[in-house]
Amino acid sequence: MPSASESEFWEHNYQTGNTRWDIGGAAPPFLSLLNSPAAPSPGRAAVLGCGRGYEAILFAKYGFEVIGFDFAPSAIAFATSLATTANLPAKFLERNIFDLGKEFPQYFDYIIEHTCFCAILPAQRPAYVQLLRSLLKPSGELIGLFFTHNRPGGPPFGSTPEEIRQHFSPDWQILSLEPVTNSIPQRQGEEHLGRFRLQ
Repeated sequence: MPSASESEFWEHNYQTGNTRWDIGGAAPPFLSLLNSPAAPSPGRAAVLGCGRGYEAILFAKYGFEVIGFDFAPSAIAFATSLATTANLPAKFLERNIFDLGKEFPQYFDYIIEHTCFCAILPAQRPAYVQLLRSLLKPSGELIGLFFTHNRPGGPPFGSTPEEIRQHFSPDWQILSLEPVTNSIPQRQGEEHLGRFRLQ
């Protein structure tokens, strides 16, 4: 069986219907943020490990220019169909996210994170943070919904708010990293919404 760092692992899960991470729509905390006084201004956004594209579609509805990236072909096909049906301009590209730095250097105003940080191997997290730096424009922002559970094994691999802060210090200004109150029932008490600005 391939490891979680390989596209075959995730494609197999899509093909067999083993997609427990997929909640069938955008995560409620993102919708709350976009409808709040603190909503980010529309800009160019990347959704890494976008899965079936729900967050990308949501941000496109709010005027963002969005590209979603995933290396599972089934996920990209579903997301592309979803955008077409919704008549929204969100784009989806089949890519390994760790290859994006050369293709999209300092291209994005925002990166949207949801169930990607927890899906990659923990050893890849420093490289992931470096990837974000390479993709964002100066003063670009990460908007991340982090899965902060403490169960062993994975994916999803657990993390703590303290660990997340350590990964994003000192090159990022941590604007906020707060527990979420409107998670889906299965994730109550296990999510933090963060906004980090590249310094």
